[in-house]
Amino acid sequence: MIVRPRPSALALFFVLRGSIVPRIFSRILVITLLSCLVVWMYHQRWFSPAHLSAVPFSLFGLALSVFMGFRNNVCYDRWWEARKQWGELIVQARSLARESAVLLAASTANPVQERIVRRVVGFGYALAARLREEDMAAAARPWVPQDEAEALAACRNVPDALLLAINRDLAGCLRRGELSDIVYQGLTGRVAACAAIQASCERIKFTPSPYAYSLLLHRTAWLFCLLLPFGLVGALEFLTPVAVSIVAYTFFGLDALGDELEDPFGKDENDLPLSALARTIEIDLLEGLGVRPLPEAPRPVDFVLH
Repeated sequence: MIVRPRPSALALFFVLRGSIVPRIFSRILVITLLSCLVVWMYHQRWFSPAHLSAVPFSLFGLALSVFMGFRNNVCYDRWWEARKQWGELIVQARSLARESAVLLAASTANPVQERIVRRVVGFGYALAARLREEDMAAAARPWVPQDEAEALAACRNVPDALLLAINRDLAGCLRRGELSDIVYQGLTGRVAACAAIQASCERIKFTPSPYAYSLLLHRTAWLFCLLLPFGLVGALEFLTPVAVSIVAYTFFGLDALGDELEDPFGKDENDLPLSALARTIEIDLLEGLGVRPLPEAPRPVDFVLH
């Protein structure tokens, strides 16, 4: 995720870090070269655009912009929903660690509370790895005992396995009389909330927008930008490549940005900083355990927070 102060008005035109320009530069270049070719053909009298008018292109562009704006709103809603789910995960992780510390602190010889907290940290890292299609067991390994880490390596859903282990620890406390029924239900409610957050994130990750919907938008944007020089050359002549390049930057940029926001759990510059969010959970929960020194807080590198 890009984290940087707003540049000045002049620097705004030269910022590339976090810009969509590097991703769509080749497409803009193709449209610009085509526009130059159309201008050259026009001045060579190879064709006459007198029968063409910019009005149809204006209506076509207006409809395309509305359609593209709707798609980007849908993609941004997916991105924002994912961020809200991870914000809720931070809340639930802090609450579970805090409540377990208070309710299980009476038994100083019982390592259950620390084990639960470390599993919650492992859950955050394992969930981030699952959403990024990385090694979940490797992400959770530093936070569980060795025998449990070996068992997790055989699990297809490591985050859910960690929540199951937490529930088993809480059930053991209930059987030993260390927790009352009401307190047990409250703590397991926190675990269930973490499971619900995982399911919501998986829904966003594994349910993309319909492919035909995106394909229609990609084709329409390309057709519009390819035909636009023929409609503008009669009125703009040598300024046609400039105008067409600006329009292509707008439409191709919105199209590419929508593609990035559609999967908020990837590793593009505009995706969510899952590693930083998991590190936030780690720092807060380890501080509650009294661990010193604490890990460094996540900071952006070259204006990118990973």
